[in-house]
Amino acid sequence: MTREQRLRIALIVVGSILVAGVYPLVNLWQAGFRWQPGQPEYEQMIAAVYAVLGIFLIRASRAPFKHLSLIWFTVWSSMTHAGVMAVHALMDSSQRVHLVGDVPALGIVAAVLTVLTPRHSPTS
Repeated sequence: MTREQRLRIALIVVGSILVAGVYPLVNLWQAGFRWQPGQPEYEQMIAAVYAVLGIFLIRASRAPFKHLSLIWFTVWSSMTHAGVMAVHALMDSSQRVHLVGDVPALGIVAAVLTVLTPRHSPTS
């Protein structure tokens, strides 16, 4: 299997999880994924933003080397989001469970895409 094929599969898997998985995770594993209890607007906003990103990642899977900026945005924004969330979880002991929930989930997304994504287009 080529690097491009592995990247295409990863984009489809990550994109599908972002489209269909974020909102259910917030409701099924509230301790690990819910940050603003009693504020469904926050969760709906996050789920909507991630669903849109997921749709674009799925679309990018058709020609991933033409969409490197989107893939690298996903990597860097996931790492940044996880980093900020980790700091808050470490500062607030009631939020520590996020260190085994959404923080590592974002880290895994960033790690997988980092390993599979070239730094520049193989054709350039």
